[in-house]
Amino acid sequence: MIMKKVKKSRKAVTTASISMLSAMLLLSACGGGRAEGGAASEAQSPDGKVTLNFITQSSPLAPADPNEKLINKRLEEKTNVHINWKNYTSDVFKEKRNLAVASGDLPDAIFDAAYTDYELLKLAKDGAIIPLEDLIEQHMPNLKKVLEEAPEYKSMITAPDGHIYSFPWIEELGSGKQRIQAVDDLPWINVEWLNKLGLKMPTTTEELKKVLIAFKTQDPNGNGKADEIPLSFINKPGGEDLTFLFAAFGLGENWDHTVVTNDGKVVFTAADEGYKEAIKYIHELVQEGLVDVEAYQQDWNTYLAKGKDQKYGMYFTWDKANITGMNDTYDVMPPVAGPTGEVNVTRTNGIGLDRGRMVITSSNKNLESTAKWVDQLYDPLQSVQDNWGTYGDETQQNIFEFDEAKGMLKHLPLKGAAPVELRQKTSIAGPLAILDSYYGKYTTKPEDAAWRMDLLDKYMVPHMKAENVYPSVFFSIDELDRLSTIETDLFAYVLRMRTEWYQNGKIDQEWDAYLKELDRLGLQEWLQIKQAGYDRNNK
Repeated sequence: MIMKKVKKSRKAVTTASISMLSAMLLLSACGGGRAEGGAASEAQSPDGKVTLNFITQSSPLAPADPNEKLINKRLEEKTNVHINWKNYTSDVFKEKRNLAVASGDLPDAIFDAAYTDYELLKLAKDGAIIPLEDLIEQHMPNLKKVLEEAPEYKSMITAPDGHIYSFPWIEELGSGKQRIQAVDDLPWINVEWLNKLGLKMPTTTEELKKVLIAFKTQDPNGNGKADEIPLSFINKPGGEDLTFLFAAFGLGENWDHTVVTNDGKVVFTAADEGYKEAIKYIHELVQEGLVDVEAYQQDWNTYLAKGKDQKYGMYFTWDKANITGMNDTYDVMPPVAGPTGEVNVTRTNGIGLDRGRMVITSSNKNLESTAKWVDQLYDPLQSVQDNWGTYGDETQQNIFEFDEAKGMLKHLPLKGAAPVELRQKTSIAGPLAILDSYYGKYTTKPEDAAWRMDLLDKYMVPHMKAENVYPSVFFSIDELDRLSTIETDLFAYVLRMRTEWYQNGKIDQEWDAYLKELDRLGLQEWLQIKQAGYDRNNK
């Protein structure tokens, strides 16, 4: 599947905590490379093989030692570089990453690093990570070729001070309104229940409410118990939120509370009148007992378990195959009209770009070998495998078969496997680049991605009213400092109030005080910074 990332995860981090971390990193870097415990290494074997020490993250479904993955075995053979991995599961990685490097065990590099822009610039300012543009120029022909073919990415990964501090993850499929990341949290509705109850696909918010009431009261699963969950979601910004429905009431909502009007004005969605009307609608659903009572606290695993049991009338996610399976029980619900009769689909901000996917630390004594190893990840055929998985693995299901005559990796049928799970077992993530031009040349489109794009083209693209999205702006460290500081309280307040209003319905009485509190928390400054970044990016 195509990674839904798309949005660049930039959770607010306090200045104090990052300053403390980067100061400790700098002390570690100045202390030189120590080989134990994941620290930087100068090891080289008699046959010329270089050993590097990396910190990384992976899914619990993947091998604890990344060297057991066939992709990494082949990379070692090809590059003559051995990686000693200190690997953490993704749920604890950021904490362990920070603790490990702050304690003095500074590795040669941090792979699949998940660094925010703010963290990158702060660590660079304090000398804990190094600029990479010279290494790219001298030792990385594959990455150079990517940046020549798609020069817009060079500007996007270049910091305001002119340096490149991290290796990016780039993934394209489609462009503009047709790109696969244009909509994140799609609504999936139980069409078997619709058919059993003689109901049509809802076309308005009121029809949707009536359908959900029927799911609750008419025993569509036929077991004689009122155990159906009409509507479920995960109550936080992301692909499992229910905010897809907000667009029926106006501009809609986004993971970063940001939309751009067609005249180029940056709008904070959570202060918009349409946002208020959308929350009132969700409260009506809550009052009717239609919303999963666990939605406000549940995590992915809980959400997934109920989905596999087919308990949902409707839920939200990137691809139904990952929750309820690739079967005919659920289908995408086309966008519904709101009270005014308007139909709108909010476009997700960001693109398939993660700037902070890998960094090299200032303790690294093997810069040339490291750069050459990383550059292999940007070879087109290698990037495809890094992203999805590989071929010829005799121990588990393969994503690809390799057509030697065409030099192309061809996606194999998934055979009912959840694409995200198969990917987590076999791919290595990290820095890579898959450009739109690679499809049909180096790889086929994944069947699930092609299917998803067809759904978007048919149901979503015709209703996308916004001509603009908020771009992947690389702000200065001063701007990021202010944005992070403001967002820490602002975004938490927005989520808390939204959750309370879903349940208590007091949004009309409390709306004016809420808007004043948004301003007190720095909303107007936030808008100024975001607008300036948007205008600067569009020059």
